[in-house]
Amino acid sequence: MSPLALALSIFGVMLALMVVRVPIAAAMFGAGAFGYLYQVGLPPFLNNLNGLAFARFASYDLSVIPLFILMGNFATQGGISKALFQFASVLMARFKGGLAMAAVAASAAFGAICGSSIATAATITSVALPEMKRHGYSGRLATGTLAAGGTLGILIPPSVPLVIYAILTEQNIAKLFAAATIPGIIAMLGYMIAIAIYVRIRPGHAPDHTVDLPKMSLQALLGVLPIAIVFLVVFGGIYGGLFTPTEGAGVGVACTFLAALLKRELTLEKIKQCFLSTASASAMIFMIFIGADMMNTALALTQVPGQLASLIQGWNVSPYMVVAGILLFYVVLGAVMDELSMILLTIPIFFPVIMGLDFGMSQEHTAIWFGIMVLMTVGFGLLAPPVGLNVYVVNGLAKDVPIAESYKGVMPFLASDVVRTTLLLVFPPISLWLVQFVG
Repeated sequence: MSPLALALSIFGVMLALMVVRVPIAAAMFGAGAFGYLYQVGLPPFLNNLNGLAFARFASYDLSVIPLFILMGNFATQGGISKALFQFASVLMARFKGGLAMAAVAASAAFGAICGSSIATAATITSVALPEMKRHGYSGRLATGTLAAGGTLGILIPPSVPLVIYAILTEQNIAKLFAAATIPGIIAMLGYMIAIAIYVRIRPGHAPDHTVDLPKMSLQALLGVLPIAIVFLVVFGGIYGGLFTPTEGAGVGVACTFLAALLKRELTLEKIKQCFLSTASASAMIFMIFIGADMMNTALALTQVPGQLASLIQGWNVSPYMVVAGILLFYVVLGAVMDELSMILLTIPIFFPVIMGLDFGMSQEHTAIWFGIMVLMTVGFGLLAPPVGLNVYVVNGLAKDVPIAESYKGVMPFLASDVVRTTLLLVFPPISLWLVQFVG
């Protein structure tokens, strides 16, 4: 079997296992094991297994993943999301579609202390959906907004997928967080603009005026003060040189825990649930790491990734067209895989290709910019049918809304995603401007 045929067979085995509902980590591991055994035989395969897990998990930097997940769980169980949405509602009340805009703003703020798209979508939905229904928002607009807002959980730093990208490509996590900040803010504003346009084109999906909302008060300001303090302590400490991103994650967990205690909603049972949820999510991510490592090792033995890099470098096409093609591939792949699996599986293949092209930037800036582009695109996959994991999560909480309506609801936000991704592709300095201030 030729190397290319073997590489395609490995992918085929993985997809076949996924079709029969084998978990993605096991599907990647099984396909990788098939390819590895075929190429080197049983003894080398067993020898590789002997050190595979330790080689991956001995990395100190990986500890940032469960820490950021735990930080988000404390914020979820501590009632912080409710305070965020109430404060955002007061700010956006005078705009048509204001509650939908408030949900987007609350999602962005919650994402700044969470790092998970699914957690952000589920948490803000539980708070915002009843209020949006009570004020006359259609199920289509409400669920579409909340699903889209959830993607801000990974676009606004801290971001678990961005941490994984940094580890895989050996890039500076603090610089990647800085690079994601402006695109994340653009994403939030783009979603608000999409809402403003949609409620004017389709006025029946939102009330003309939002009534019965609380007025600005000292209580509303005090409700978001702990979140602001957590954000300033964590990112101020990281960019002020007081501690590393990994240490900052630990400080963030402690600060979020104290903030949740001050809200007086964090019971002993909820604390237990925070740790159990963190352990479950971390185990899932680390199992995907193992599966992706096995598959990437098998693909590396075929030498197809290196051949692909050499082939593309020989093409007489713009490097930006190559990036655009890779991003389109991510959009298609997002129909069958989650964002973490996509990054773990494809970055070892695509990253050498990108680093071999000349974008007129330094190698570090090219790596950081490509990471942001990948992050924007995998966020697209969280909304796009036929999978759209965020859509499924939000729709599962809105049991009276047909799934087709939720998919229709995310279409304006997908249009916003296309505009934003094109803007960042054509103008890389948008992502890289803040990086220059990070030492």
